[in-house]
Amino acid sequence: MRTRLSMRTRIKICGLTREQDVDAAVHAGADAIGLVFYPKSPRAVGLEQAAALARRAAPWVSVAGLFVNAGRAEILHTAQQVGLSHIQLHGDEQPADCTDLGRPVIKAVRMGSALDSEAALLRFVTPFLPAASLLFDTDSAGFGGSGHAFDWGRLMNIQGLLEGRWVLSGGLEAGTVGRAIQTLHPPAVDVSSGVEAVDQGVVQKGRKDPVRMESFVAAVRQADDALRQREG
Repeated sequence: MRTRLSMRTRIKICGLTREQDVDAAVHAGADAIGLVFYPKSPRAVGLEQAAALARRAAPWVSVAGLFVNAGRAEILHTAQQVGLSHIQLHGDEQPADCTDLGRPVIKAVRMGSALDSEAALLRFVTPFLPAASLLFDTDSAGFGGSGHAFDWGRLMNIQGLLEGRWVLSGGLEAGTVGRAIQTLHPPAVDVSSGVEAVDQGVVQKGRKDPVRMESFVAAVRQADDALRQREG
């Protein structure tokens, strides 16, 4: 059960590549934006592009940088040059890789078949608990941004261990995020594919749709209001 202090679900919109999309995300009410520094991702941005995007974020909006199996020197250099407030590690990093990066670390947990049991999940996440937060995402070949959800029920019994320091991701969009909040009460949610532009039925990876972003934020706020009414 969430406490009064955590009744507002925080929202991170990830995979931004255009300044107008940062503006729209901030206008919609995002608490954080995510910039991808994984070269193989269709949402990847370079240093100059990322710095320009970070400058568009309002002072109250966090800017997280997503890295996949990157070296410490690269992460620190990128964070300094871009002005990142958070580091998100989305690869096969070990617990030691999540320390001494000068910024809060969000470690992604890819919910593949190896973590199907509660015991396996606990064994995996426990060494990472010193990280600022854990982000639970669908396992995919592209290290996130697949647009597919995993079974949320797999998190039901470990939330107490996480002490409110976790993020739900994977396949969320305006039509599903409310149910996710009602089911799991996550402190924060992360969306990428679910707010991207669609052209003739094809998702345009890296190009966000301002209407979909506004709809997503509205759905989160509606779910929060429903929880307040139910619990208060």
